[in-house]
Amino acid sequence: MSGMDINAPSRDDIESMARDAVAALPEPFRGPAAAIAIVVEDFAPVDMLADLDMDAFELTGLYDGIPMTEKSVMDQPTGPDTVWLFRRPIIDEWADRGNVTMRELVAHVTIHELAHHFGWSDADIARIDKWWE
Repeated sequence: MSGMDINAPSRDDIESMARDAVAALPEPFRGPAAAIAIVVEDFAPVDMLADLDMDAFELTGLYDGIPMTEKSVMDQPTGPDTVWLFRRPIIDEWADRGNVTMRELVAHVTIHELAHHFGWSDADIARIDKWWE
């Protein structure tokens, strides 16, 4: 999707862009990142927003899981590690910025949420996500 497209991307479009961002990650991150569920919704669920004390348009993405740096063999998973992406806030941020493509923004949000999973520092993110240049 280019900056000139006038149709808002669907949830499927955003999921596809996020999966492309995962596929473009360097090894050794690509394989583990591909195992994380990606869920795209129009907005974050009300209970999630309440827990974070945020409004619906403030949250573009969220990592839900136990970061690899904190996982233990004693942890009993209650569900898959998940990157949540929220379509309407992403579209609003894209429109407000006006200087990035939708694909770049979705990749940035996806990588930022994956950073929580991997326990990446800002320097680690900068090596992977050219957004920070």
